[in-house]
Amino acid sequence: MSPRLAVRAVLLHENRLLLVNAWPDPSRTLWCAPGGGVEAGSSLPDNLRREMHEETGLDIRVGPPCLINEFHDPGGSFHQVEVFFRCTLLGGTLTDDWQDPEGIVTKRRFFTRDEVAAIDLKPSSLPQIAWARGIAYDPLEPISR
Repeated sequence: MSPRLAVRAVLLHENRLLLVNAWPDPSRTLWCAPGGGVEAGSSLPDNLRREMHEETGLDIRVGPPCLINEFHDPGGSFHQVEVFFRCTLLGGTLTDDWQDPEGIVTKRRFFTRDEVAAIDLKPSSLPQIAWARGIAYDPLEPISR
């Protein structure tokens, strides 16, 4: 099976990082950057703008890539390559009544750097990337369950 390609947003607004809880079960505590799978025929930035709006209701400007992350299921065939882009908020606000049409994202919020240090987050390199410059590669890691 070929690796799945996904895009994710690194959005700092007022020095807070936007994260989503992308589990249909709201009791799960793993947070990640918003984004998702790439649809063929659309550019990576177009896919990311679509995913961001679906998951958060926010409109963004997509900037340069800042992280390539890979993860897989060592006991299965799942392998995903994610391209993270630095993004800027153009419009919209987070509201509690926003519904992800796919039903995957159950929570969304902005976190301070100190708050990020205290949560379950993947990839683990995301905080260093979010508050830094440049681009990084996070090598293949096992999927979290």
